This record gives sequence, structure tokens and C-alpha cells, in this order.
Amino acid sequence: QVQLVESGGGLVQFGDSLRLSCAASGRPINTFTMGWFRQAPGKEREFVAAISASGGTSYYTDSVKGRFTISTDNAQNAVYLQMNSLKPEDTAVYYCAAKFGTFRYSDSRVYNYWGQGTQVTVSS
Repeated sequence: QVQLVESGGGLVQFGDSLRLSCAASGRPINTFTMGWFRQAPGKEREFVAAISASGGTSYYTDSVKGRFTISTDNAQNAVYLQMNSLKPEDTAVYYCAAKFGTFRYSDSRVYNYWGQGTQVTVSS
């Protein structure tokens, strides 16, 4: 059984930075494509970023390109999301997820494991 636990969320101001962490247990993360999704109130869950099992390829939704960076640490069995230049529209619950293979990496329906989420709130 794989468990994912997010941390690092909080309340920040426009332009600030946050680093989200996702600690995995039960299986090495280099088995999976790891993804970050977010869900704002009243909206559907949306793809934010993903990284391949090898860590060699990363993917981002257009709205976060150049501001967010996804990375992994195999020794810590963790995945991170460094978020810079935060905007109020980044406010959401952020979820870490894991799936096998890189196909359809932006589709939340194909992810096998999910964390419980961490709240990020950006004030203007």
C-alpha cells in the first residue's frame, strides 16, 4: 500500500514563495510518475505539474510555467513543488498523486494514489 502525505501549505501574500512536500511510503517514488494537482473552491481538480519516474522529464500547466518547479528526492522518497511568485489565483488545496507510466500525466483519473491535500492561500 502506498501512502502520500503532503505538507508545506499555508497563507502567504502575493509574490511570496512556498515549497510543498509530499512524503511517500510503501514503494519507491522512482516507480511512479508523480503529480501535483490543485482544487479551488467550486472548481474541478486541475493538473499543476508532473515528473517522470526517472526524474528526467517534467510537465507543467501553462499558468505555472516559469513559476513552479517539481522535483524529487529518491533518498527521502519525496516529491516537492517549489512555488514562486504566487498569485491569488493559485489559492487551492494542493494534492500529491502517483501513477504508473507517463501516459496521460495530466489526467487525474488515471492516478493510482493520492494524498490528503494541503491548503495554499495567497492573499492579494
